[in-house]
Amino acid sequence: MKRRHLAALASTAVAAALSVSALTVPASASDDHSYTFAVIGDIPYGSASIANFPKAVAQINADPSVEMVTHLGDIKDGSSVCSDTYFQQVKSNFDQFQDPLVYTVGDNEWTDCHRPNNGPYNPLERLAKVRQVFFPQPGRTLGQHSVPVQSQAELGIPENVRWQRAGVGFAAAHVVGSDNSLGPWTGKTAPTPEQTAEVLNRTSATIQEIHDTFADARRQHQRAVVLMLQADMFDPTYNATFADVYGFQPIVAAIARESAAYRGQVYLFNGDSHVYNTDNPLGAGSKWLDFYGISKPVSNLTRITVDGSGNAKDYLRVTVNGRGSQVLSWTKVPFTF
Repeated sequence: MKRRHLAALASTAVAAALSVSALTVPASASDDHSYTFAVIGDIPYGSASIANFPKAVAQINADPSVEMVTHLGDIKDGSSVCSDTYFQQVKSNFDQFQDPLVYTVGDNEWTDCHRPNNGPYNPLERLAKVRQVFFPQPGRTLGQHSVPVQSQAELGIPENVRWQRAGVGFAAAHVVGSDNSLGPWTGKTAPTPEQTAEVLNRTSATIQEIHDTFADARRQHQRAVVLMLQADMFDPTYNATFADVYGFQPIVAAIARESAAYRGQVYLFNGDSHVYNTDNPLGAGSKWLDFYGISKPVSNLTRITVDGSGNAKDYLRVTVNGRGSQVLSWTKVPFTF
C-alpha cells in the first residue's frame, strides 16, 4: 500500500511540476565572486533558548562577514503550543536581523501541531497562519534589509524561494520532517484526504523549484547549486523503514536526477536531526541509494546538517569561495552568550 501510494504521489507530483508556468520575477544575479551567509535551524527550543534567541540574532548581526541568513525551520520544540502569540514573538525576533533572512518552514510549527501538547490544532490551519505571519510580502525576504527573491506565491507556496549570488543558484524549499507531513495526525491511522492533497501540491511545487534552480544553473553556467530545507531525509542515526519516510522519495529522486545532469557542485543544507554532520548521502555505496530507489550514485552532492535543539550553540558561517575547486567552505561559530 505504501509503495502504491508513493508511485501515485511521485507521478502526480512530476506531472504537476512540468505543467507549472513561469514564477514571479527573479532577483538580479550578483557579479560578486565571493559571498558569506549564516545558516541556523531548530532554534529556539525551550524557554532558555527562547530567552536567548535575541542574543543569537544580535551576534549574527555583529558578524561583519555575514551578508544573508537562512533559518532552516523548527522555530519551536515539538512539545510546545503552536500559538499565534508565539508565532508573532518569533517573527518579531526575525525582524531584528539586519541582513536579509530566508526562512524555510519546519514541521514543529505546523505539521506536528495536532499533538495534544501542541494545542491541539488542525495542522493545515497552522500552516495558513505560518504563511500569513512569516510571509507578509511574498517575493521578498524577511529582515531589516529585505531583498527580492523568486517566489512560488502564485502557486500558494510563498515560502518556496530561490535567488542567485556569486555565481551560485540558491533555493529554499518547504520539505519537512514527519514524513514530509504524511505522518498520521492524532487519532488517525493514515493521512487524511486534505493532508494528502496538501502534500501532493507542495511536493509538485518543490520538484518544480528544484528543476528551475538547476535549469538556471546550467543556462547561466553557475558553479554550484545550494538547496536548503528542514527535513533530514538521510538521518544517519534514524533506523527508519521506507514506510516511515516514503513522502521524501519524490524529492530525493528529483535532487538525484537534477544533480546527475549538472556539472557543478551541489550542496544540501538541512536541520531536523540537530547534530552537525557532513556527508555524500547518494554517493557510491550509500545505503540511501537502494532505500530511495536511486539507480545511479550522485557524486557531486554534499549534505550539511546544522546543529539544533540542545546543540544549537553555534551558527554555520558559509562562504562562497571566489576561487578553488571547492565552491563552498564553512565553519561553526559558537554563540558567546
